[in-house]
Amino acid sequence: MKQLTSINELNTEIHQYKHLGNTIGYVPTMGYLHEGHLNLIEAARKENDIVILSIFVNPLQFGPNEDFDSYPRDIKRDLELAAKCGVDLVFSPDVAEMYPSEPSYTVIVKNRVNVLCGRSRVGHFDGVATVLTKLFNIVQPNRAYFGMKDAQQVAVVEGLLKEFHFPIELRAIETIREQDGLAKSSRNVKLSEQERKEAPAIYRSLTIAETAIKNGEKSKDIIIEQMMKSIEQNTSGTIDYIEVLAYPELQDIEVIKGKVIIAVAVKFTNARLIDNITLDV
Repeated sequence: MKQLTSINELNTEIHQYKHLGNTIGYVPTMGYLHEGHLNLIEAARKENDIVILSIFVNPLQFGPNEDFDSYPRDIKRDLELAAKCGVDLVFSPDVAEMYPSEPSYTVIVKNRVNVLCGRSRVGHFDGVATVLTKLFNIVQPNRAYFGMKDAQQVAVVEGLLKEFHFPIELRAIETIREQDGLAKSSRNVKLSEQERKEAPAIYRSLTIAETAIKNGEKSKDIIIEQMMKSIEQNTSGTIDYIEVLAYPELQDIEVIKGKVIIAVAVKFTNARLIDNITLDV
């Protein structure tokens, strides 16, 4: 496995891969790898000749109340995990390499961002879209891998690829769960023992919604009411949002039909957990 920090060096490597006719699977991350990232790498490994992982903590996607400097980093551990998972190349530039000066051009995302987590993180997805535009042009992958746990990000990336005609296949990988259904997340360790017992109720509320819809329920309001009741009765957390939207457009709907996402966020004492399911009704 190689580690590169220079865009010019990576360009040389990419040229060699392409010259040999290799397909490239790409997993963009901000590092501090967890099981969700490893699952993306595994999927990329199965479908491509070359797997490239990027590790870059992108300052453009941090808001005023989000501390870029305190974001967890452990590059040594990340490199060890990447090597074990069969990554061929890790691209880990510093901020000066990616942004040698104040950016003259940035991507502004107008749709798919005023709902779910994007509602409270104004400008976050502009930063995500800007850095991904740069990384996609640098890496030139055949396929890019993202986890459906952050379904809003997947929707934004889908729109970015379509809008700018990137010749890249988006591979959205299903959420990895604990045996009790809780979506795996680095935030889960911040739950108290009691909160950890309660947290699977979040996913159970989604399965309640799924069952109701499959049994013919078409009212978004009734689905949200059922989920709210289930979460409030079974957890001490505070509901941040429950939304039922068209997917990937993330537009409001009154009647549940077509492809939809049911998404939820719940705040516990020291952790805010998100989860979702998508259905084709």
